Amino acid sequence: MAYPALALLEFNSIAAGIQAGDAMVKRAPIEQIQAGTVQPGHYLVLVTGDVASVEEAVAIGREVGQATLLDVVFLPDVHPGVVSGLAGGREPAEADALGVVETQSVAAAIRAADAGLKGAEVTLWQLRLADGLGGKGLALFAGLVANVEAAVEIGVGRVGEQLVRQVIIPQLHAEMRQNVAHSTRFGDHFDWRPA
Repeated sequence: MAYPALALLEFNSIAAGIQAGDAMVKRAPIEQIQAGTVQPGHYLVLVTGDVASVEEAVAIGREVGQATLLDVVFLPDVHPGVVSGLAGGREPAEADALGVVETQSVAAAIRAADAGLKGAEVTLWQLRLADGLGGKGLALFAGLVANVEAAVEIGVGRVGEQLVRQVIIPQLHAEMRQNVAHSTRFGDHFDWRPA
């Protein structure tokens, strides 16, 4: 389902995150709220709905969360690929290149994904957030090399100091593609049974 607006607030306090999420849904008539813990002990509050309601919810979330707020993303015209990525959707990446934007926060990865998708003709292969990443975020773009380069550059421009690293890999090897497509978690790839 697509929404006109989406926002995510990332807190370093679970208690403050719950309090802020409660204030957000009480203040604004949002369509949906999704909230919960992620590693390493952070709390995420994601809201969707019309632009004015989401903007109002973000304002009260900022006010209530104050010093515990790590990062915020507010997308008044969220790209449908981001919504799919947040829901765990993965696009096949039989493409010329893979671009990776690694961020220190979940909100920054969402900002990078949205900006890259809007600014270049690429596919959001995966959007990985927090759990299994020590709280980091990953936006993986696939497409033609020039388009992936543009998406990564545009995405990086939206994350500021939250950037950990960016890479562009032309002609990703088939075995690496299979590993990344399956999961970016190391332990998910092993078949520990003897041959």
